[in-house]
Amino acid sequence: MTEKTVPFTKEQLTAIINKFPTPFHIYDERAIRENAGKLKKAFEWVPGFKEFFAVKATPNPYILKILREEGFGADCSSYAELLLAEKSSIIGEEIMFSSNDTPADEYAKAKELGAIINLDDISHIPFLEKHVGLPELVCFRYNPGPLKAGNAIIGHPEEAKYGFTREQLFDGYKLLRDKGVRRFGLHTMVASNELDPNYFVDTVIMLYDLILELSGALDINFEFINMGGGIGIPYRPDQDAVDLDVVSRGIRKAYDEKIRPSGIHPVKLFMENGRMITGPYGYLVSRVLHKKNTYKQYVGLDACMANLMRPALYGAYHHITVPGKEKMDRNCVYDVTGSLCENNDKFAIDRNLPGIEVGDIVVIHDAGAHGYSMGFNYNGKLRSAELLLQSDGSVRQIRRAETVDDYFATLDFPD
Repeated sequence: MTEKTVPFTKEQLTAIINKFPTPFHIYDERAIRENAGKLKKAFEWVPGFKEFFAVKATPNPYILKILREEGFGADCSSYAELLLAEKSSIIGEEIMFSSNDTPADEYAKAKELGAIINLDDISHIPFLEKHVGLPELVCFRYNPGPLKAGNAIIGHPEEAKYGFTREQLFDGYKLLRDKGVRRFGLHTMVASNELDPNYFVDTVIMLYDLILELSGALDINFEFINMGGGIGIPYRPDQDAVDLDVVSRGIRKAYDEKIRPSGIHPVKLFMENGRMITGPYGYLVSRVLHKKNTYKQYVGLDACMANLMRPALYGAYHHITVPGKEKMDRNCVYDVTGSLCENNDKFAIDRNLPGIEVGDIVVIHDAGAHGYSMGFNYNGKLRSAELLLQSDGSVRQIRRAETVDDYFATLDFPD
């Protein structure tokens, strides 16, 4: 079970709202730092352990700076994300650049920054060589196909557009070896928001077995494996967080049995989690604008799926707290909605909540990853602000809300 609480009282939140109008996303710095520390501690035994935070989850330089201070790198997948990492003083091999259908200018920027370039397809080898030149260190993304099950969010690996087949790995590494590349890594990413700790242990075992086979067949050395991200979070109160110690013990056992006796020790372990780092420590704060009673009872917010699209996109559950009513019975059933011209613009369907009135504050949990970053401007909706609840209890705006002028700024039309 996971207790769903918020890091501020109704009075504190009201004071914040008086300065920063709803809706907004707010992140808890102290909790993010503590969570980062737990991850590092769980894997402190690993030679060269590194978490490359998935920038796509929460692409804000204030968040990246916090995580850089905690020793994290950045997992980037686009030119803009590379720039965010650079602006946050994350450069060199502190960046893992994993992308697909990649333009030449993005490879060029990654190489300029000294990032680890993770290729998605065997055809990208000659493309990279032609447009940018081969870097000193190259990684391939492996797609195990039917050899490994995916999960509901990321789908079956054999149907995914990402990565090399097993046979292509052997051909690709041989090609790079023959071209003079001497530093290698191996990556995979086959699940998203997975809560079974054994899934990640099995993924690492698969990668260990594969680098042992590749090393023996091609006479090359692997500096690291990147097990990807995908560690899930307990969105529902009846779910439990992934036990990182269970994952760590399983990986350590595999390392001691497979890697240490093989002669290829040490092999670093990399991860690229986003959701589990910041997800539980971000909240979408909104106000109730309207109540509607027709065939169902509806609670209409000043936020909409443009601020948090996961419930509409995946049918995802996000817990809801009504500050000041935490101890009241949840004996009313509502659909909690936004104002878009789409009937799936709902944060919750048939959700048991305390009795809600117009003007109530509503806090939507677990919006610290893939919340703001997946926002959009459909219906002319403007992107909301991002705030940081700092470790000293003060609140800082780390991204202002969009204005109508912002919305029209990219249009080119006659007066």
